[in-house]
Amino acid sequence: MFWRLIRGALFRQKGKMLMIAFTIALGASLATAMLNVMLDVGDKVNQELKTYGANIQVIPKEASLLGDLYGLGEDSGAAERYLRESELGSLKTIFWAFNIVDFAPYLNVRAQLLDESPDAAKTGGEEIRLVGAWFAKHLDLPTGESVDTGMRNMKSWWEVDGEWLTDADEDAAMAGSLLAERAGLAAGDRIRVGAQGGTRELTITGIFNAGSDEDERLYVPLKTAQAMAGRAGVVSSVEVSALTTPDNELSRRAAQNPKSLSTKEWETWYCTAYVSAICYQIEEALGDSVAKPIRQVAESEGAILEKTQLLMLLITILSLAGSALGISNLVTAGVMERSREIGLLKALGANNAPVSWLVLTEVLLTGAVGGAAGYFAGLGFAQIIGHTVFGSAISIKPMVIPLVGLLVLAVILAGSIPSIRLLLSLRPAEVLHGR
Repeated sequence: MFWRLIRGALFRQKGKMLMIAFTIALGASLATAMLNVMLDVGDKVNQELKTYGANIQVIPKEASLLGDLYGLGEDSGAAERYLRESELGSLKTIFWAFNIVDFAPYLNVRAQLLDESPDAAKTGGEEIRLVGAWFAKHLDLPTGESVDTGMRNMKSWWEVDGEWLTDADEDAAMAGSLLAERAGLAAGDRIRVGAQGGTRELTITGIFNAGSDEDERLYVPLKTAQAMAGRAGVVSSVEVSALTTPDNELSRRAAQNPKSLSTKEWETWYCTAYVSAICYQIEEALGDSVAKPIRQVAESEGAILEKTQLLMLLITILSLAGSALGISNLVTAGVMERSREIGLLKALGANNAPVSWLVLTEVLLTGAVGGAAGYFAGLGFAQIIGHTVFGSAISIKPMVIPLVGLLVLAVILAGSIPSIRLLLSLRPAEVLHGR
């Protein structure tokens, strides 16, 4: 009898039930899309932010100590300590190797931009900062794999007038826009540069605008800088671009002193892609080095990710709240239309509980259909968002299915409360007499 009443009610109110299913489907589709994107957005946002530079800097341990104790920077000349170029492949052998997107070594050289006169090497010229780097280096790893890395990928926002260098262009250079303006340089010009290891004629392949103090520098391939400085096989620093997890209380404690963690905390921290954990593992891989997060970048990444996820969560909550209000209006209107039927059931002896379950079961069945349709529609919306915003597909998270089911159930129950209260207040005598 119970299910016959439900079947009859569903068919008699087809229009209203379709509207309830559609309302639930809208809320469920938006919740499905937002939850899938929110759970997958971490790597997507981090990957997008990697195009704006490194978030970790690696320097020699002695240079770091001199900088911390005496404030001596890279340009001081007193902190001339180096890392071995041959060890850099070890960066891709750490636990979080796949999270290291790119890295580029640098060698800072004090040089002079010489005049064209024959005695220019004696009289000298303008002092400049010459930097050697990998631009698009093909590197064979100790694991037998290979990787292409360098500053061309890490500095993709640079505006370059001319051509990027390649690592094979050992007699070429790229000049920063401020240096080029001051020295009157343009792409195609030939210049003479002197350093401790001798002088060299270089061709300017491009003028770049980085929007920072890098615009004062002259960049050359790493081998060229090593030859000019008389420092074969060494680098001054390494910039690393890594995908990281936002910091929390555990990661901040570990950054201050990893030894203060318990064994379980240490394992959790070490096996999570916190920037401090990746820095720690880099120091393990590179001897006599200190890896430091570039705080402005690392903290900005975490803040952007948290705000993006919060925004998606708020959109999900608001969409479900709207669905609950829509269901409340539709179910309440349905109860009012069926007030005589409900009154008759009560007059025949049905108490409030079975009558309430009758109405609630109708809405739950309708909601199940709408929720299922909304879930699959939401998967499509998630892919549209992924391809439109991030240029890649959003991975489907199985854990979203029970989450959406619970949310749809909560919305149905919340939306049915006003109609159940109205149903409980109906008195058979008044309803049947048309009052």
